[in-house]
Amino acid sequence: MVSEMKTASPAARRRNARVFRRRPGPGAAARSGSRRSHVPALDGLRGLAVLGVLLFHLGDFPGGFLGVDLFFVLSGFLITGLLLREAGENGGRIDLVAFWGRRARRLMPALALALGSAMVLASVLGTAAMARFAHQDAPWVVANLANWHFIDAQVGYFQANPTRVFTHLWSIAVEEQFYLLWPPLVLLLLRLRRTAGAGAGAVAVAGVALVGALVSAALMALLVDPMDTTRVYEGTDTRVFALLLGALAATPAVRLRVARLPGPAAGRLALVPAGLLAAGWALASGTGQIVLFRGGLLLHSAAAAALIALLAHAPASPLGRVLSRRPLTVLGGLSYGLYLWHWPLILLLDHAGPRLDGWVRTLWLGGLAVAVAACSKALLEDPVRHWARWAHGRPGVLAAVGTLAALAALWLVLPLIAPTASGAVVDVTQLSLP
Repeated sequence: MVSEMKTASPAARRRNARVFRRRPGPGAAARSGSRRSHVPALDGLRGLAVLGVLLFHLGDFPGGFLGVDLFFVLSGFLITGLLLREAGENGGRIDLVAFWGRRARRLMPALALALGSAMVLASVLGTAAMARFAHQDAPWVVANLANWHFIDAQVGYFQANPTRVFTHLWSIAVEEQFYLLWPPLVLLLLRLRRTAGAGAGAVAVAGVALVGALVSAALMALLVDPMDTTRVYEGTDTRVFALLLGALAATPAVRLRVARLPGPAAGRLALVPAGLLAAGWALASGTGQIVLFRGGLLLHSAAAAALIALLAHAPASPLGRVLSRRPLTVLGGLSYGLYLWHWPLILLLDHAGPRLDGWVRTLWLGGLAVAVAACSKALLEDPVRHWARWAHGRPGVLAAVGTLAALAALWLVLPLIAPTASGAVVDVTQLSLP
């Protein structure tokens, strides 16, 4: 290769030199694998999911809360696909430490920034109740146990709750718990191929995903309390079926069967689960619909998994092209930061910002949340995830420890600077509004 550079033209030598200078960073292999299987239509689905949640929390779209379920299914599909591909390329081996490191670089920086900023803003702009609850809830967010904390505190998700800036982070906790437990289980199941023959491990992953999803959905149906659905709506055990159905869609047992469909037929078939999702979002309100917890959410997640599998096989279908349009894919790229920031901004600016109503309020708060998410992605998330060499290996561990220490210091100092950030709220009417 070097001798070819010597005999090439000056322009060619300059191009080759640029290629040589762009040496891949520590995470390049994983990123290139992601690019090989990248489906823009799935970014568009993610954009629709976060748009639904945003409009739900703004009070403009009652069925938008189902965007969280779509997020879950997408996460299960993408993560399991990455794990199975890594195992296929490395003789059944999965580097769990590297996997968790990638997840930390993807999720931790934006979460830490949003968490610290929301605590400070709640103390400066919010009510005393907002500041106190932000201080009380933050450690559970850091521990990725926010969902169980809110269940224990009986903080209902479907009641208007103008005092808790972190209630939306229950779903991040569920995903983080899945990321912690599912990869080792996948690795254990894949090792069956050594004793039971090639392909047995992948079949076992599909079987466990299917059985686990059915058990989880059954638990939701059995444990649901019509008076308060918080336990089954936020519990990891009763919500993991959405993630597992996404995981099932990523296994060869499903993907090989879907691959037998001609592209045009798969594209037409994708309209069926898409229609089911649209009907569910249009009809769901999230309150008083016990059918959601006795099969409705399971059906929604199954339709989402089917749609994702079909789009992954036929991304050039008419529906795939619609979902691949730039506004949706850009929104999908911002979805994580937008999800983190939108609810604190809505609460704090509804309290301390200009008094606006209707679509003017929606455009103001939604536009601001998108702008903040775009800054987070461009200035923090992408640099740490793709380019920062210090975010890998031992320096990365030290950076993570330093970030946690900074959050702990902020948590300790805030009550001294803003006394309303500590203590208990004794007026129970502040907990939720009917």
